[in-house]
Amino acid sequence: MLKQHLQFKLSQKLSPQQIQLMKLIQLPTQAFEQRVNQELEENPALEVGKEEKGALDDDFNEDYEGASEGESIAAEDINIDDYLSDDEVPDYRTRTSNYSPDDDEKSIPYAAGISFNQYLINQLNTIYLNDQEWAIAEFLVGSVDESGYIRRPLADIADDLAFTQNIYCEEQDIERVLKIVQELDPPGIAARTLDECLILQLKRKERTPSIELAINILDKSFEQFTKKHYSKLLHKFDITEDKLKEAVAEIEKLNPKPGGSYSGSNKVIEHIVPDFSIKIVDGQLELTLNGRNAPELHISNEYSNMLAGYKSAKDKSKSQKDAVMFIKQKLDSAKWFIDAIKQRQQTLFITMNAIMQYQKEYFLSGDERKLRPMILKDIADAILMDVSTVSRVANSKYVDTPYGTKLIKEYFSESMKNVEGEDVSTREIKSILETVIRDEEKKKPLTDDKLAAMLKKKGYPIARRTVAKYREQMGIPVARLRKQI
Repeated sequence: MLKQHLQFKLSQKLSPQQIQLMKLIQLPTQAFEQRVNQELEENPALEVGKEEKGALDDDFNEDYEGASEGESIAAEDINIDDYLSDDEVPDYRTRTSNYSPDDDEKSIPYAAGISFNQYLINQLNTIYLNDQEWAIAEFLVGSVDESGYIRRPLADIADDLAFTQNIYCEEQDIERVLKIVQELDPPGIAARTLDECLILQLKRKERTPSIELAINILDKSFEQFTKKHYSKLLHKFDITEDKLKEAVAEIEKLNPKPGGSYSGSNKVIEHIVPDFSIKIVDGQLELTLNGRNAPELHISNEYSNMLAGYKSAKDKSKSQKDAVMFIKQKLDSAKWFIDAIKQRQQTLFITMNAIMQYQKEYFLSGDERKLRPMILKDIADAILMDVSTVSRVANSKYVDTPYGTKLIKEYFSESMKNVEGEDVSTREIKSILETVIRDEEKKKPLTDDKLAAMLKKKGYPIARRTVAKYREQMGIPVARLRKQI
């Protein structure tokens, strides 16, 4: 037998408006502008610019009585007065703090050049090659990656030529054509390994004793060079320390990624637009939100007039009722979007203001040692919002400060106790660690154990593994790889 029973259940669900707001909050300025443009394209009831006052007659503000009671269409439940615009200036227009046309972001035009592959093909056109050599050379150029390397074995390239181009050749033939491709610019192009790339660049230079020695080091002792076993190199090549230093200096001038040096390549150029600006005015911090986060949007007067026409009509056909339902959906969507933008501006400003006040000493001085330990929960508790909301604001937003443009999440850090029992930011420890490494003796760089001991003397008792973790986070190599001659 089937049993039936009633069950009461309390659950939380996010409304579409809340989901829309959360998505808008996490967008940085540029992505937010794209989202606004997308909404403007998809919703004809939403318009950009200042709203014209007095566009509607005053008699549209009368109450809507509806149609006959027998009609069940949802259009009868619409309160049209809620969709008719008035002359009141919306609050979202007043949220742009101290923004003037002088602060407009200037667009930077970028020239559209030819692709890197086409750049190499154009150079091939100046070299005499028979039909088979040309086909092989063109295939090799097509195999060059964005860094300028050919990562595939010649045997695989020979197979691909046979299957795709119907060209049957030996590896020796491909090797011979590869030498021709490697003579193209930039130097080092079409190399298969890093050492081959560097050697190709050195061979383009004037042959001096330092260049010859550098080529021999890369050709015969590349592994020892990469591991900076300088004592072994001195013994193997029977040279003085000064000669080795000159050879290493020549190698350090080379470009390990020759493909990246091509200025005409179509690369994605990341243009950071600060979402906030912090200035010091008369010794006080002043926070402003980028004006591009406060677009002037309003409900289309044309759509409002359509509703007004429906309201005044005596006979309402089914097609008119279907149209008014469509208009209602678009107007609702437009209203929700404008409200979400308003809430986004308020959330961004309140969150960043709390961060600025929490790190006030740093923003006034620029001294990273004055950065307080700060986690997401600290700001969430201060503004009475959820941690996830603060995370959305901090993860992808930038702030323009007197000390440069910074990613907001960089101001968040954990805390540690110093010898005096005070809470200090891990950013402060990293800054001191970076200074110690920068000032170390380059011939005998400090190991992680010695770095931990030095930090302990400075009042920061941290373990060796913690030093190693901080060093890796800052992108600093181990002591052996920091060694210089």
